[in-house]
Amino acid sequence: MAYLKVGKENNADIELYYEDRGTGKPVLLIHGWPLSGASWERQVAALLASGHRVITYDRRGFGRSSQPSIGYDYDTLASDTYKLVEALDLKGITLVGFSMGGGEVARYLGKYAEPGRVSKVVFMSSIAPALRRSADNPEGVDPKVFESIKQAIEADRFAFLETFLSNFYNKKLLFNTRISDAAIHASFNVGSASSYHAFLNCVDAWLEDFRGDIAQIKIPTLVIHGDSDQILPIDATGKRTAALIPGAQLHIVEGGPHGLNWTHATEVNKALLEFIAK
Repeated sequence: MAYLKVGKENNADIELYYEDRGTGKPVLLIHGWPLSGASWERQVAALLASGHRVITYDRRGFGRSSQPSIGYDYDTLASDTYKLVEALDLKGITLVGFSMGGGEVARYLGKYAEPGRVSKVVFMSSIAPALRRSADNPEGVDPKVFESIKQAIEADRFAFLETFLSNFYNKKLLFNTRISDAAIHASFNVGSASSYHAFLNCVDAWLEDFRGDIAQIKIPTLVIHGDSDQILPIDATGKRTAALIPGAQLHIVEGGPHGLNWTHATEVNKALLEFIAK
């Protein structure tokens, strides 16, 4: 529907594509890798039907946004979120981050949150709190895993994407009951149209530590995560995030894969809407 300039690379503007629909309490939805704002289709419909203003945007390098070769670290990505929130003068928003989008949410709240801007926060299948295994983060993942991912992307990102999406939706378990080949193919089309630079370089951002950002969260928080997530297992992510935020509500989707906002949309939407309405 519209574009917002967030920077420049050489002589070209870097613009975010965003959609701003409806009225009422605003909800800002930040998508996961390597999809776009369109991945929120089932949540947008439910939120609009419930009388909310709903804003989605495509992360730089993805969807209909610009595809620069720079800016795929979380400080820059959170800055993009900040510029959109400021440009639209959003107040009292519920900020929702899915998967990689949880990183933007955490870093935004850690660096930019102003009183009155964000009233509630939701981490859904989120990358937070910290994926890199280290001496002070033994629950994390060996960084070598991410180097292997980058090597697979460099060799053939489309073959990698096909396997990734199969795990993203737990196709072996949920095919023809909660996910179709057509839906997976639609996600493949979106992911394959992303910038190669974005597709590859975002992997390095996954290793960023959000524990310091999360420690600053003082507003009502909901964590939604599937107990069958093969991309970001709940024990390493969702459960830890909920434990780090005083009073956070943890909603575990039984049998939920990483892409539960599609496969288990009815349950996810109910939890989301009830949380916003409290």
